Amino acid sequence: MRDGYSNFVSRGAEILAIGTDNEKSFQSYWKKENIPYIGLPDPKASVPRLYRQEVNLFKLGRMPLNCVVDAEGKIRYIHYGSDMTDIPDNETFINVIDQINASSN
Repeated sequence: MRDGYSNFVSRGAEILAIGTDNEKSFQSYWKKENIPYIGLPDPKASVPRLYRQEVNLFKLGRMPLNCVVDAEGKIRYIHYGSDMTDIPDNETFINVIDQINASSN
């Protein structure tokens, strides 16, 4: 998502990533990787639990959860990953955002 960040911003969208690391390690990673979008640490995994994000200890922790939320706070797309690499490509998200933008015009 980092590489295509400008495609999201140009459509009036923002990316928010929530990670379960502690605040210090999360901030360190964000700075080191120079990630342009918002990242929030959630070491107690409160947000993932709200969305019933699966934990798989044999696959090293939480599985990816990706969603698109519209300006009214409604989830318009959600994807529960089956492993750490199961993340939709940027085009999937862009298509959803374009549909939202088209329906709100």
